[in-house]
Order: sequence, then C-alpha cells, then structure tokens
Amino acid sequence: MTKLAYLDCPTGIAGDMCLGALIASGVPLDYLTEKLKGLGIDDEYELWAESVYRHSQLATKVHVDLLNQHHHHHHPHPHQDVSIVSSGDEAETSHHCHSGVGGATRYLPEIERLIREGGLPPRVVERSLAIFGNLAVAEGLVHGIPPEKVHFHEVGATDAIVDIVGTCLGLEWLGVEDVYCSPMPTGGGTVWAAHGRLPVPVPAVMKLWELHQVPIYSNGIERELVTPTGAAIAVSLASGFGNPPPMTIGQVALGAGSAQLPIPNILRLWIGESRESGLGNGELVGDGDLPISHPSSPDLETVCVLETQIDDLSPQAIGYVYDVLFNVGALDVFTQPIGMKKSRPGILLTVICFPDKLTVCEDILFRETTTLGIRHFSQQRTILHREIQEVKTDYGVVRVKVASRASAGEKVIANIQPEYEDCAAIARAYNLSWREVHQLAMDAWYLQHR
Repeated sequence: MTKLAYLDCPTGIAGDMCLGALIASGVPLDYLTEKLKGLGIDDEYELWAESVYRHSQLATKVHVDLLNQHHHHHHPHPHQDVSIVSSGDEAETSHHCHSGVGGATRYLPEIERLIREGGLPPRVVERSLAIFGNLAVAEGLVHGIPPEKVHFHEVGATDAIVDIVGTCLGLEWLGVEDVYCSPMPTGGGTVWAAHGRLPVPVPAVMKLWELHQVPIYSNGIERELVTPTGAAIAVSLASGFGNPPPMTIGQVALGAGSAQLPIPNILRLWIGESRESGLGNGELVGDGDLPISHPSSPDLETVCVLETQIDDLSPQAIGYVYDVLFNVGALDVFTQPIGMKKSRPGILLTVICFPDKLTVCEDILFRETTTLGIRHFSQQRTILHREIQEVKTDYGVVRVKVASRASAGEKVIANIQPEYEDCAAIARAYNLSWREVHQLAMDAWYLQHR
C-alpha cells in the first residue's frame, strides 16, 4: 500500500494553508514546533493554530507571528504566505509592503545551510531544499539574477522557512510517499509590492507554472489565490497535476486562508492509500484532459534546453565541460559542428536538464567556456519507463537497462540495453571483445525472461 496526499486547491494554495491542513489531519503542533527548533530561528517567531469557519466549514488556520514585527499580519490579502526576494538593494514582496522592517536578509545558501544542519529527517531535508531551490530559480529568472543571489527579507525568510519545512515535516509524520495536486486557479487583480502594484498571478508564480507546466484555470475570483511559496510547494512535491489519483480516502483535512471569499477559502488535503505504485505514469489527467507533467513522471516531463555557439575554445575544455555538467545532473550534453561569423568553424553546445538544474548548468557554461550568452527554453519530452535489472553471465553480473511503455493496460518492453561500462569491464578483464560480452548479456536477459 502506498500512502498518498492530494492537494485540492479550489481557492489556491499558500504555505500557511498547507500547515493548517496538515495540523487538521492530526500532525501535532508540538511536533512541528520541536522539530523546527533545530533550524535555530525559533526566537524569531511564534507558531500557533486555531479553528475557524469558512462558509460554515470548520478549518484550521495557522499563524506564524514574527516577534518584534507588529505589522506582519495586517494586510488585506487572502493568504498570509510571504516570500520576499530582491535584486541588488531593491526589495519586492509578492504580497505586501512591510513597515518597520530592518535591512537583515537571508540568501538562499544560508537558508539551505539552516535546513541541512537542522537535524531534520533526510526526506524532509531533500523536499525542503527542492522547494526553496525551485522558488529561488523562479525568482532569479524573474529578476535576471542567479538563484544564490536572490535574497529573502528576514521577515519573509522566516515565514517561508516555517511554512516550507513545516509542510515537509507534516508529510513525513503522516508517512505520505506521493503527493498529487489539482489544477491551479489563477486569481486576478493586483497586489501591493514594495515599489507599487503587481498583477496577479505575481511574476514568480507565473514562472513556476511555466517551468513546471502546471494546468491552470479561472474560478472568477479576482484576488491573489496562489502565493509563490504555495506554488513552489506544489510544483516541488507533486508527482502530477490533475484529477485525484486512484486511492481510498482515509481522511480529508481543511487548511484555512485568511480572507472570506465567495467560496470557502480552504485547501483540502485528501489523505489515502493506493495499492498501485508509480501512479505518476502519465495516465492521470486534469481538467480538459491535461496530462501530468513533472520530472517524476515516466511518460511526460518538462526539461530545460540550454544552447550556445563557441568558436574560440580548446576541444580539451569541451570534454571537461561534459564531465562537469553530467556530474551536477545534466540529462544530456552534445555538440554539433557549425559555421560562424567571419567563416569561423565552431560548435553548438547543447545541454538538457531538469528545471531545477537550469541555473547550475548555466553557471558552469559561463565559468568553463568562453561564451558570452546562453539561450534557454523549456520543452516537454515523452520518455519510456526505465529500470535497471541484473543478469548473470559466465564472466560476471551485467546490469541491463530495460525500457517499457504501457499499452492497453499492459507493460510492453520497448528496448533493452546492457550497460556499457559493465560490458567493458568484463571485456578488459577476460580479453574478450566488447560486442561478445554485450551479446552474452542480451542472451542471458532473454533466457531469464522466457
């Protein structure tokens, strides 16, 4: 049995709504408070919850009261989730201006350090870092700066840390393995920022939706419904966006937003179990038959493509760049010969990576090559499901990559390939040809799967 969570977002999503739904589902507030102390910022806030009504429905409202920040929660927006980013000396909030806020800031590397050194469960660390990483990538792209140079005002950083890490702690306490999410309502209107008004959805939310191909729709409510932190939580944790996955519902918990809206301002957290594994397989669809799109899906996923032309770099350096890019998680790197200006021969260097690796791959290209500019864009690709199996030959074990697809509800093997390095190691050890070892592995696999 696989424990699942489905985020049903009729009025959007924010970090405090996620925490409220998790506490309503049974996650102890004391547990969250105690675990969050490991981050070393508990002197900056007080975390508490209360029961509230939204259109006669009882829901849980979570408050993150920032100590010595009296103006924090006095703003007329539906959600109280705050994520403030800045480029240079300009500070911008996606939600509201802060009065009486000092100049203290937290950059992404400091927040990542707090999470890594906070004594948190491994999966909580992994999920929290992914959320902050995706949020920083989106904000960085909006402002034209690298994610590590995005900084969060101290107020915004504290809220975001509590919301994000607290959400991941709650899911861990519940034992949730897979998360799915409904399509997102766009909202509308404008919100105040530090230097004026911003249109809704705010730029960071739009960028997160773009990078992760999130299905959206309008529910007719002209308010800010999805906050950057809420969007980052959803795109980082969800295996797909669409209708609920096949599951047996054990509980529905409600997390409240701040404002009274035309429909109940709640995030509905469905918790249940499924006997199926690997539900993110492209079969789940959203409103209008929108396919799931997420890097964990074995059929359809969003990737970023980076490309640049180079005509003044040693081929040895290109080989080194390949290794560095693959080491940080690039999916593919390749070059093509091209003719450039002044009839110079050059290469077109292309890198394919997941959106959360975009900035680190871009930084490597700027550091290790002579390029002056890099183009990047998002694409979707359809892939086969892949798994590694092992076969025994007379000369040792060889790993075999097996690619398959679903057809008429059945698993169909599309391709099998013995791992190159395993075949090469045996060929060298026994003075055999690589082709011979490769064929032996193929024969062993087919014999094993008769």
